[in-house]
Parts: sequence; C-alpha cells; structure tokens
Amino acid sequence: MSDKPWGGRFEAPTDAFVEAFNASTHVDARMYAEDIAGSRAHATMLTAQGILSEDDLKLILDGLNQVEQEIESGELEFTIALEDVHMNIEKRLTDIIGDAGKRLHTARSRNDQVGTDTRLYLRKRTDDLMVRIKHLQGVLVKLADEHAETVMPGFTHLQTAQPVTLGHHLLAYVEMFSRDYARFSDARTRMNQCPLGSAALAGTTFPINREQTAELLGFDAPCANSLDAVSDRDFIMELLSAASICSIHLSRFSEELILWMSAQFGFIDLPDAFCTGSSIMPQKKNPDMPELVRGKAGRIVGALMSILMTMKSLPLAYNKDMQEDKEAIFDAYDNLEGCLRVFGDMLPGLKANIANMHKAAGSGFSTATDLADALVRAGVPFRDAHEIVGKSVAHCIKENIELHEMPHAACQAIDLRLTLDMVKALSVETCVAARNHTGGTAPEQVRLQCAKWIKQFND
Repeated sequence: MSDKPWGGRFEAPTDAFVEAFNASTHVDARMYAEDIAGSRAHATMLTAQGILSEDDLKLILDGLNQVEQEIESGELEFTIALEDVHMNIEKRLTDIIGDAGKRLHTARSRNDQVGTDTRLYLRKRTDDLMVRIKHLQGVLVKLADEHAETVMPGFTHLQTAQPVTLGHHLLAYVEMFSRDYARFSDARTRMNQCPLGSAALAGTTFPINREQTAELLGFDAPCANSLDAVSDRDFIMELLSAASICSIHLSRFSEELILWMSAQFGFIDLPDAFCTGSSIMPQKKNPDMPELVRGKAGRIVGALMSILMTMKSLPLAYNKDMQEDKEAIFDAYDNLEGCLRVFGDMLPGLKANIANMHKAAGSGFSTATDLADALVRAGVPFRDAHEIVGKSVAHCIKENIELHEMPHAACQAIDLRLTLDMVKALSVETCVAARNHTGGTAPEQVRLQCAKWIKQFND
C-alpha cells in the first residue's frame, strides 16, 4: 500500500481491474509541465510563509527540474498504480529527494491541484487556438482581397439568389471566426482564476498566501470560494462551447468547398496536397480534408454534450465524475487545432474558376431584385414591381431566356412601365457594384473591409 498516497485508511489492495479503470494517467500525463509549474509556485509560497524551509525548497525545485527532464527524455514512465500525473510526479520527486518531497503536498489537495493544472494547460492551448484562428482569418482576408471583383452567385435555400463577390463571401467567414476568437478570449478571462490553496474543498489551516501563488502562475486572482474552486468546470463547458461553434463554422465552410469543387458547380479547385484519390476510380480527386473537418464537428460538439451531462447532477464539491472532463476537452482541442491548421494551410492554394462562377452568377435570374429596384426608382410601388418581375421571370422560364434577353414587346406585354432599357441594364457586375454600402458586396466595400482587417491584424 506504500505507493498509494491515501493507503493508510485501507487494509486490502485495490482490485487490478479497478486500478486500471480508475487511473487517468493516460489522459492527464500531458499536463506534466503544468503540474510541475504549480508545484514550484506552491513550494515557493509555502517557503515565503515559513511553512517550508529554504533547504526543503531548494531540494524540491532541484528535484522537480530533474523529474521534468526525466519525463521529457522518456526516462520516467508513468504507472497506473499511481493513478494520475500528480501522484506519479510526487512519487518520483520523493524517490529523488526524500522527506522534502513528502512535504510538498502540505496545504494542498489533488482537488485544487488538478483544477489548477487543467486551467494552466487549457490557458496555453486556448492561446494556441486563438493564434490559429487569427492565421486563418489572415489567409481569408488575403484571398478575399484577391477576389474582390470575382463575381459568383449568392444563395438562399441553396437556390441562386443574387450575385455577390467571392471576396465578400470569404469575408463572411472572417466575421464568424472573429466571433470565435472573441468567445475564446472571453472564456479565457473567466478561466484565469487560481484554485490552488482551496485544498480539498474548505481551504487549509495553514497560513498560506493564495495571491502570491496566483501571481506566480500568471492568474489574475485566486478563486474566491474554495468550494466553487475545486468543483467548477464552467470554464471547460465554456471553452467547449466556443470550440463547438468554431467547428460548426468550419463545417459550414467545408460543405461549401465540397459543393464548389464538385463537377456540378466547378467553382474551385483545392491543392492536390489536401485531396485524395479513389482506389477504383482513377479520375477522382476527393476533397477529403474539408469532409474530414466537417466530420470532426460532430466529435467536438459531442465533447460539449459529454461535459454538460457529466456536470448536470453533481453536488458540491469534487466528485470522481469530473475525471471525465479532460479527455473530452483534450480530444476536442486536438481536433479543432488540426482543423484550423488544415484550413490555414490549404486555403492559400485555392484556385477559383472565375469564368464558371461568373456564368453561374448570371443564371437563375439572380438580377431579378435589381430589376424590381429599377421599377421602384421609376415610381412603381415595390409590391407592384415584385409582381411585374415575377411575371417576367415566368415568361423567361417559358421562353428559356434570361431577364436581360427579354425583347421590347415582351416587356410591354407584361407591363407598360417595364422598359427595354431596364432589362438591358441588368448585369451581374452592375448589380454587385450597386451594393456599395457598409456590409455590401461591392468590390469597393470588400477592399475597405480587407484593409480594415489587415490594419487590425497589424495593430
């Protein structure tokens, strides 16, 4: 029983299967650096408060350095007999430095320790994700600026609606990812409170300085309530919510890339390095990376559902159920980071088939709204104009022509207020350029937005 930090209470050893089932080492071992950082800060604070001696502090810090080196070199292998990363590190430290290692856990519990380690680890990973999001935004802005005048069809209900520019379409995703960045940043701010010093649930009888520990670890402040500190997993739920929404944005974008690359659309081509072929059909070039990113969204959203269900009925304070939190968010973060990396690396090589996009933009009566607007400017009430254009579209469908191809006689037969000049003036370029206002699709507006984003990235 000597290897168990809680073994004094027990007379029989843990069942072998239970020992393996109970262990979290395979998941939380990745937090070794954060666990060691937390221990350094804790030991430093205990020494400053006169709870540990300077000699013990030196032994602990030197020992932790050695443990860290052994982990990074692969020399130290964790064992499930010690359950988790925290006990593996503490056991190895004690093996190296003796009783000083046993004193390290004074005024600390694994409950506040794991909460601290998890926040430290996720803080760094969240920063990494935010960098990935910014990079992807930069890629999209550059692509949008290049295609500020590339006309394509805009869709509602996946039916041709009005012409837009490819640049405008890409900037829509820049806005989405901007909100994702803000959500992660906002959640990170709330997460950046330090549980260390809350001990098991009620605090400790030792005269600790939690403000010092929080400052040493880069937290904004200690958690204000010890019960809440050890049982709070809101930060994981928030981060997974942000990750889920971001993955949904990536999934929507993936769906469009998949459609656009199909022979039926023929709008784009993606780099060979991000596509695969078929084992039986030699002509195939499959957009596997967008498809995989689309699939990962379900996995990431599933992680959010997992932690929500884990936490929904837990009484205060810590419960073993919470061990399930890390596997969910670690997997979600790993996959989201991979998705962001794929998109950030893939999109610079996107090639737009400008001719196909332009042709598609001009079909499906995408300029119908502009014809209605022209009638309104001539004094026709909008609802009347809507009906006139609707009849014009019906005529064109019957005659298999586009609106701008309507002859004078047909215009006059539908309504005397519908002139040949109105229909002849219709072009996708004119329709796009006319939407020259904040948030509009006009090339001038696209370039203004790109310039705004570039300035923001550089500030």
